[in-house]
Amino acid sequence: MTADESGATPRGADAEGEAVGEASAGDPAGDPARSDDGPEAAAGANGENNGEDNGENNGENNIAVKLEQLILGAERRYTPFQAARSAGVSMDLAARFWRAMGFADIGQVKALTEADVLALRRLAGLVEAGLLSEAMAVQVARSTGQTTARLADWQIDSFLEGLTEPQDSGLTRTEITYPLVELLLPELEEFLVYVWRRQLAAATGRVVQAQDDAEMVDRRLSVGFADLVGFTRLTRRLEEEELGELVEAFETTAADLVAAHGGRLIKTLGDEVLFAADDAGVAAEIGLRLIETMGHDETMPELRVGIAFGTVTTRMGDVFGTTVNLASRLTSIAPKDTVLVDEAFAVELGRTGDAPVSEADAAAAEKAAQEGTGSPPPPYRFALQPMWQRPVRGLGVVEPWMLTRRG
Repeated sequence: MTADESGATPRGADAEGEAVGEASAGDPAGDPARSDDGPEAAAGANGENNGEDNGENNGENNIAVKLEQLILGAERRYTPFQAARSAGVSMDLAARFWRAMGFADIGQVKALTEADVLALRRLAGLVEAGLLSEAMAVQVARSTGQTTARLADWQIDSFLEGLTEPQDSGLTRTEITYPLVELLLPELEEFLVYVWRRQLAAATGRVVQAQDDAEMVDRRLSVGFADLVGFTRLTRRLEEEELGELVEAFETTAADLVAAHGGRLIKTLGDEVLFAADDAGVAAEIGLRLIETMGHDETMPELRVGIAFGTVTTRMGDVFGTTVNLASRLTSIAPKDTVLVDEAFAVELGRTGDAPVSEADAAAAEKAAQEGTGSPPPPYRFALQPMWQRPVRGLGVVEPWMLTRRG
């Protein structure tokens, strides 16, 4: 990609065509034909009135421009090539960074701000200082972009949409949006930084506790999946709004339970959540709590949970490896409202004293304690029952264990 071909800009910069209009009016490099919105949108963004029919669109475009300037805190000044040159980086590297952050190619439209230039300088500076490799800098940009893109979409679709419903004052949603964003923006920004710092501190603490350098990347974790039973049938029976409410309730309940008991929610997949925990006892408690909590909610379908323990590779907040695949397979074969675990997880629970290694030995110890001929057994929290052996695609023959509460 050359400076004359394509660049990148934050998502939404050309959403209403105003970027194209500004570029075509003040920058020879601008190319209105490259905009998805076409020349008509460019004219509207420049405030040209082609008749009464365009009056409303022009007003919306003007508000969109003002909202963008409010959120970004600066006006558009640079084409992608100009921004890259000002930051002292190649156009190729700048485009890689922008694309990694999830921003679309828009040619040489004047749509970037001083903040875009500063971000390029910072990323490139980390590479030049040897603190990050170029590949790692791109990965940082991608992970940050993907995470914040989802957050921004959620806030607009769910949060701001509800707050900007037309009010009794007679103001339209568009008229309410600007002052609302103006009030919320600094508060949301401060809260985002606060949560990020807390999460960064927690993640750093987990990493430095690793026993060696290899364990910092390939770690031994308990990984669990929780899956709603019969979700496909529900999608055909429920209205879209009802289905959305069910999924949101499931994800919210699961996220709260995972966090409250010391686990980490890795991701949600609509009818399924993936969580992880450093401690097997924590993962077992989460799995059983999920079953118990959902079972008391009449609006929820049955749930099944699969948990495995072993080496896991972590990348960009996600987890990969055979252990994750095994947890997923255990979930798919688990009976309704049941937690199935693999043998390694069962062994780990026995090692930590959360469950007896052998129920027969535990029963014998209890009997001896009652007769006064032996010490009482540890206060086990969980019980494990070996299930049938069965072949699992891609993983060979496995022997699941059913996890329950003891007593």
